[in-house]
Amino acid sequence: MLAALELSSDPYILILTGTGFLIALVAWLPLALKRLPLSLPIVCVLIGMAVFYPAAVTFKPLPLTFPQVAERFTEFVVIIALMGAGLKIDREFAFRRWSITWRLLGITMPLGIAAIAGLAAWLVGLPWPVALLLGAALAPTDPVLAADVQVGPPKSGEEDEVRFGLTSEAGLNDGLAFPFVWLAIALGTVAAEGKPWFTEWLTLNVFWEIGVGVFCGWLVGRAFGWVTFHIPAETKLAQTGDGLIALAATFVSYGLSEIVHCYGFLAVFVTALTIRGSHRDHDFQRDMHDVTEQIERLAMMVLLVLFGGALVSGLLGPLRWTDALLVGLVLLVVRPLTGVVGLLGIDASRSEKLTLAFFGIRGVGSFYYLAFGLNHMPVENGERLWAIVGLVVLVSVLLHGLTVTPVMRLLDRNRGIDPDTGRAADPDMPELPFGETR
Repeated sequence: MLAALELSSDPYILILTGTGFLIALVAWLPLALKRLPLSLPIVCVLIGMAVFYPAAVTFKPLPLTFPQVAERFTEFVVIIALMGAGLKIDREFAFRRWSITWRLLGITMPLGIAAIAGLAAWLVGLPWPVALLLGAALAPTDPVLAADVQVGPPKSGEEDEVRFGLTSEAGLNDGLAFPFVWLAIALGTVAAEGKPWFTEWLTLNVFWEIGVGVFCGWLVGRAFGWVTFHIPAETKLAQTGDGLIALAATFVSYGLSEIVHCYGFLAVFVTALTIRGSHRDHDFQRDMHDVTEQIERLAMMVLLVLFGGALVSGLLGPLRWTDALLVGLVLLVVRPLTGVVGLLGIDASRSEKLTLAFFGIRGVGSFYYLAFGLNHMPVENGERLWAIVGLVVLVSVLLHGLTVTPVMRLLDRNRGIDPDTGRAADPDMPELPFGETR
């Protein structure tokens, strides 16, 4: 009788139970944390640390133990996040109206890559190809963990310049950092053998993969936008109300772009923007966004639970004091300083510029680029690189997660917006334009 009452240790049952709790947290935690100086990623990491800390748990989710899984799982999470980010941007695409995005992409990110690579080579002593890989992995703002500083759902009105700038930057820089990853791979493999590499890198990895990636994304977005909103009423996909079509568009866009060897991250975000622009005011846009957001949150939570498990399994063990110093410089000096430089001349208040510069959140995209680079080039001491990137993400999760709620609420109040409703605090007082405070 007592034997029959023993707790089950069947892994399937335990995983099923844990997944149920995780899904419940996906639905409930964002509401519970809305007013607290605490973020969902922080909670997920703590859960992972608690789950994997007991000595009885023999499974250690270290990325170097599962290099292909680390690359593919992070890749999946990023593309889902990119679709969600593109679908919730209300602003129509125009070069002048997106000027803040181009500054963050064209000035801030390249300066960040160069600064991080230089520090990694000088301070940490990494070879230049490896230092460049680290710079390319750590420079982009993450689209997955930056939900609290991004714009709200479609047609919600939660799109000030700060949130728009951080959302659009995160959507595009994950694709535009890829040429620098390939440059690191070229320097670490082909160039080391004395073979010519620059022309192929420039023509293939820069011009072809960026240009064709944008075109593929636009083409898939046009096709899905037409089928969803513009074919005869009885067969248009919007009639179904099934937001899973956004997931289909994500996979088709990413798959086709990778088949023709161009940047799938870039293609997915452009596809999302194109679908969003095909019928900007349709309620089905919200349905598609909600589905991608739910899948993104669930996948993100699983990944961060595993990240928490990796932390207590020895991920940070190879760190040296110079590595910790590099991490502090990346988050507290490089990103804020390059962000301010990129925003010089922008008509904005000091607080808005500092917010844009400070919240360059590092996360899942950094994991992906490092996993991709280590799987495509020979690197000694890969454990040390994972320790550095892991510490950057951990500190970013804590630093930005604890400050995002009070900072964004203060920013809203300074602009005359009630942070709880997203509307003007005084109904008779219009919302202030970007750069002005009361």
